[in-house]
Amino acid sequence: MSTIYPPLSSSVIEGISKALGHTDYGLTGTEIDTFIPQAKLINTSPGITKWKRLYNSFAEYQNRTQNSNSILTFINQTLSPARFIGRESDYHVLRCELNKSLSFAGLELSEKGQFRKVKQSTTISEAEQRANQLRAKLERRNSHSIIYDYCKAELLAENYFHTVFEATKSVAEEIRKKTGLTLDGSELIDKAFAIKNPLITINELANETMESEHKGFANLIKGVFGMFRNTTAHSPKVIWNMKEDDALDILSTISLIHRKLDSN
Repeated sequence: MSTIYPPLSSSVIEGISKALGHTDYGLTGTEIDTFIPQAKLINTSPGITKWKRLYNSFAEYQNRTQNSNSILTFINQTLSPARFIGRESDYHVLRCELNKSLSFAGLELSEKGQFRKVKQSTTISEAEQRANQLRAKLERRNSHSIIYDYCKAELLAENYFHTVFEATKSVAEEIRKKTGLTLDGSELIDKAFAIKNPLITINELANETMESEHKGFANLIKGVFGMFRNTTAHSPKVIWNMKEDDALDILSTISLIHRKLDSN
């Protein structure tokens, strides 16, 4: 590492140590003991809690050298993408959690495992927004950009329940914008996608097959409204147990709907 990186603050060191030592997705004790000397660090406290072991090693190095190079080398080595084949989810979670803390030092670890400079975070919200896991997963699915427009605060908080609620509302709002209608729910869809004099079409309606596709798309939107928008609007969050995988699948469906609407 030819560039000399300045020391990290104690809070940043603590954050990356807790991410790297996390029980669920972090490094094992054996991995920590193996990579500490490889990164030219000193294992000052072998045998203690993983994140404290890392914190003490990182702090000792910075106090001695007044730079953070070997700490970043340790992250580079342990988060080499090749080490996470078959564990892609762990890699993305760990990288996102690290980036939340690294952003306060103006750094980010890319998906390729390389450091790059970014605008330094000054608030928790900025750090969360930059490294948000749900948004990162949606971006890997190439989700429609309109979802981010309607769900900024909810995505920031990784609130699956309200993210889905806001995203489903975006469908109705975009249909109203395209048609000038002021209706909602099934009435809106029936009017916008009527076979006779439709205000929105997804094909030329030239034959029975095309009409069936058109009707099916309208029914898909009604289904999304009925199952997700109406349910989330009337159910307390504690009752609707929205898991991340469910939210991602629902949001992908809503993304598909928006792409079809764009083709109109």
